[in-house]
Amino acid sequence: MSIKTAIVNGVQTIEIARPEKKNALTRAMYQEMADALVTANADNAVRAVLIQGQPQIFTSGNDIEDFMGSPPRDEDAPVFQFMRAMVGCDKPIVAAVNGAAIGIGTTLLLHCDFVYVADDARLAMPFVSLGLVPEFGSSLLVPRLMGPRRAAEKILLGDPFTGEQAVECGVANAVLPAGEVVAHARRIAERFNKLPPSAVRESKQLMRRSTKEELLATIQAEAEIFSVRLRSPEATEAFQAFFQKRQPDFSKF
Repeated sequence: MSIKTAIVNGVQTIEIARPEKKNALTRAMYQEMADALVTANADNAVRAVLIQGQPQIFTSGNDIEDFMGSPPRDEDAPVFQFMRAMVGCDKPIVAAVNGAAIGIGTTLLLHCDFVYVADDARLAMPFVSLGLVPEFGSSLLVPRLMGPRRAAEKILLGDPFTGEQAVECGVANAVLPAGEVVAHARRIAERFNKLPPSAVRESKQLMRRSTKEELLATIQAEAEIFSVRLRSPEATEAFQAFFQKRQPDFSKF
């Protein structure tokens, strides 16, 4: 199984477990994660959600072959179901990040309530270099977190950043040694077993109330442009270069 789920001590764990493919996400994996989030949100026994990858990698983002073979075409696509499930989850979501978190591996962190990163973590949003645009509300949330100058470095240039930089710019809570990240994140998630669940949910709803409509509208706008960009000559060149293991040539555009 590429997504492992389990409910232990009040915590719904969602583990990305495809290390042989650098934890690249397929349609089936997005669907499994979306279903797990929806189930967790409705289950009174679940007090928090923990999302983790493998000791060497969180996720390299979309599985390019799977993605190009059947790109998301409407709001029912598994990736959009996953996005809506994360935005709609009223229970605390905690992320534990080891190694690389690329593309949606970084943007999904923007929707978590707590993010703990390993000292070997490397985050990046290389959408533009693939001829695409940012997704999952990152065009709204990243400038708000980092300010427009840093956001331009991360989104327009696709500059990678470290765990320490993620903490500095508000994406993560803390950096820990690689071997301690998951255990620490689980301890944080389990703290919600001792807190009143309705108060937690309603407090989270209030904290996100002012931005939720704007966020959902941004996700929709990004998705529409992203879909068009997927069929663009620039994206075609970028993906051909990826498969051919060469540098893309955008000089003709």
